[in-house]
Amino acid sequence: MQFPSPVSIQWIAELIGASVKGNVNGQATGINEIHKVERGDLVFVDHPKYYSKCINSDASFIIINKETDLPEGKALLITDNPFEAYCKIVEHFRPFLPSQKMVSDSALIGEGSFIYPSAFVGHHVRIGKNCVIHPNVSIMDHCVIGDNVIIQSGTVIGGDAFYYNGKKDREVWYKKMLSCGRVVIEDFVEIGANCTIDRGVSHDTVIGQGTKFDNMIHIGHDTVVGKNCLFAANVIVAGVVNIENGVTIWGGCIINKTLTIGENAILLGRTGVGSSLAGNKTYWGAPAQDANDVKREMVWIKRIPQLWEKVMGK
Repeated sequence: MQFPSPVSIQWIAELIGASVKGNVNGQATGINEIHKVERGDLVFVDHPKYYSKCINSDASFIIINKETDLPEGKALLITDNPFEAYCKIVEHFRPFLPSQKMVSDSALIGEGSFIYPSAFVGHHVRIGKNCVIHPNVSIMDHCVIGDNVIIQSGTVIGGDAFYYNGKKDREVWYKKMLSCGRVVIEDFVEIGANCTIDRGVSHDTVIGQGTKFDNMIHIGHDTVVGKNCLFAANVIVAGVVNIENGVTIWGGCIINKTLTIGENAILLGRTGVGSSLAGNKTYWGAPAQDANDVKREMVWIKRIPQLWEKVMGK
């Protein structure tokens, strides 16, 4: 999430009750989680396993629960509970705003777009020109829809990320990490019925120009889908996945988190992806493998009884 304008680190420290070490005069431009941090961002860390990764990431300011060394120009904001500090910052800049109308007065809707009466459009949503938003669609706060987009009935754009801070030394193990990111849907995208596209935890979930979704597809937080991709029904994509341009994913595929699928790759139906895949190849199976290799293996597996008979016959 980008702040409306740069914010003094001293002011942030006062808000969350932290002490500052390092660049005490810095200005933060936003807050992000570790997978999406950029220069000028705040990030939080509350486990020694991730101290080094956060401190040496692109983030300029680290909310942390222990004083430690850090690179020149960065700052630590030291507080007992970095997770609660993160939530306090998010609540300040993106407070919960109830809505009493089906289409918020703060939503901007482009010329020629039609929104069916039972669709919900939240606060600060932007919808471009010549879009059609079908009945019972929900477009949650701050999401951005491009031009010439079609969204079919029952789809939810911008639901909260499935993302929790887990600690087993407290009564409630999993505490919700507040979602302050957006969903950005680019021009000429079509989204089928009953799809769910989660907003980023603190960055954007993006669906690239010209991409087409069938029905009942789930896209996890902070995932970026490239241009001109094609997704068949029942595809499930976890968080922080990078799907490059021109990828085709057939029905029932499941894609694990924090990986990349290369440009123009094809995933045949019910493929399970557990690690990154190179582009310009066709994959099948679980775990995903080159489809031609899998087919050859299946041919040999079918021959096993015949081979066994020949061996035993000798």
